[in-house]
Amino acid sequence: MTDQPGAGEGSGLSDALEVLRARLGALRLPLETSGAQEARAELRRATDQLDDYLLPRLRSQKAPLLVVVGGSTGAGKSTLVNSILGERVTQPGVLRPTTKAPVLVHHPLDGRWFSTDRVLPGLARLTVSGTTGPTEPSRTLRLVPSDALPKGLALLDAPDIDSVDTANRELAAQLLGAADLWLFVTTAARYADAVPWDLLLQAARRKAQVAMVLDRVDPGAEATADDLRDMMADHGLAESPLFVIPEAELTEGMLPEQGVGEVSRWLTGLGGDAHARQRVIAATRDGVVDSLVLRAGELADAADEQRAADTRLRHVVDRAYADAVAQVQAATSDGALLRGEVLARWQDLVGTGEFFRAVEEGIGRFRDAVTGFFRGKPQEGPQVEQAIAHGLESVVLDAAEEAAERSYQAWRGDAAGAALLEGLELSRTPAALRAEVGAQIRGWQGDVLELVREQGAAKRGTARALSFGLNGLGVALMIFVFASTGGLTGIEVGIAGGSAVLAQRLLEAVFGEDAVRRLAVQARDRLRARIQAVMDTQAARYTAQLDALGSAESDGAGLRAAADGVAEAASAERRGRVPAADGSAAPAEDLTAGRGLRGVHAPSVENLTAGRPDLAEEPVRKGFWKRLFGEAER
Repeated sequence: MTDQPGAGEGSGLSDALEVLRARLGALRLPLETSGAQEARAELRRATDQLDDYLLPRLRSQKAPLLVVVGGSTGAGKSTLVNSILGERVTQPGVLRPTTKAPVLVHHPLDGRWFSTDRVLPGLARLTVSGTTGPTEPSRTLRLVPSDALPKGLALLDAPDIDSVDTANRELAAQLLGAADLWLFVTTAARYADAVPWDLLLQAARRKAQVAMVLDRVDPGAEATADDLRDMMADHGLAESPLFVIPEAELTEGMLPEQGVGEVSRWLTGLGGDAHARQRVIAATRDGVVDSLVLRAGELADAADEQRAADTRLRHVVDRAYADAVAQVQAATSDGALLRGEVLARWQDLVGTGEFFRAVEEGIGRFRDAVTGFFRGKPQEGPQVEQAIAHGLESVVLDAAEEAAERSYQAWRGDAAGAALLEGLELSRTPAALRAEVGAQIRGWQGDVLELVREQGAAKRGTARALSFGLNGLGVALMIFVFASTGGLTGIEVGIAGGSAVLAQRLLEAVFGEDAVRRLAVQARDRLRARIQAVMDTQAARYTAQLDALGSAESDGAGLRAAADGVAEAASAERRGRVPAADGSAAPAEDLTAGRGLRGVHAPSVENLTAGRPDLAEEPVRKGFWKRLFGEAER
């Protein structure tokens, strides 16, 4: 049994809410930003309310009005429901929590509205008849048909809002969010507790329709009701009706008829007036829509904060490892690597008098020396390469270690980053890094030899030299890449400078000046690319944590646009409503087919209603509707 609204009955609003629901479903708030925990709870409440109440209500506007009976532990919710109906449909008890599985009571002809997942789709259905059965798990909705209820009205007995069971508390809040009308039960001893008022304040903010029941009021304690009325006014519920039920002995687990008479008459009047029900539904629905628009804006702010935190955390990592690359680049271009073992091994390779005399006597003599020299001393080249690899490895590892420490400290000082560090060893570089760096350096040295080989293949006149001196020329190019004298002092300047000049002269003798400059640029670029690859891998140890969470995809702008669309559609839908011509209620529906609610014709409790026009004896007074809808008397 469905009732799909037409274009003029809210389909535009439904479409806008579907877009908002999709945006909320895609929203992720994984980072521990300020207010993130509250935003996650609000996101869950908003999506639950869309799924459980708002979208189903818009799709099925003629569905029965759902009254959710909620309240604190031991307030007497189940006893009240049983007493109103005159039969035990829900199980009260002394154990806490009492109501474990929510019980939904409906007229027998309204069963199909609730047997499907039209409303509260996350709850499994269990249909029972008349009497209570075994207690079911909290995610089960027990459906109980009762001909005591008017057609078009359903009562749902919810778990305790302050249950010791977290799942019960969450379900209670979810069920209240799915209500067209709250029937909120409290007691004379606990009406000022903080937990109920937190929920009632939320209801007032989104203009949910609420009726209050003050249970277990001792004779002579009428001032308690006055105090509760004042609290309701202070919390934005001044127009909500208040029913007072005196303390009384239970008969077969039920309150006396006169004790529940006012509530029964009120519900009977509501069930018999289709226009009244629609006004309740519309008022609650409008309040939820307006509240969702506001809450979506707040969630969009939370999404923006998530993206900002993601950007912030990535930035500190990117900066730390970019500085590490720059640090290695500086060390490989200022001559610092031409210290110690590298310099000694290079001098062993080229420091012979014959070689230097060849340089001094001219290029032709030098070219001949190159071939003979590298043919005669091939074992020295690999020793220089090895010394270069050791020196470069130390520089890269030191830079990576410093970047890891900087990133760790920055994340640890940020609440969003600190939560991501738990259980991870990110403050130090991993043990496997040395092997990775060594492989990249060997790869770069292979790149250099390949550059030399390619350049030599393009110059026929140097083929003979290359055939005998490839490794030596490759070493010379590496030395030339590190050739600047910056960073050296004293005698090292002269030694390193001479080494650089020697490497340059050797290369120019074979390839020419322009080719040597081009080879040096290419060698530097390839070295930088390999160092960058190492640092990118190390940075990814941090940024992969963010990638896995998807926090960069938080879309506050899209959520705001969806909320604006809902606001515009809601405004258009309200402008298009057609009010009743004279504002009168629809003819009363046939309430004689069933038994009716218990206590409808019972007398009021005189000692609690004396001088209280809001608790007078008439079955349905206009004052009730005035308080319920916040309307002036017509």
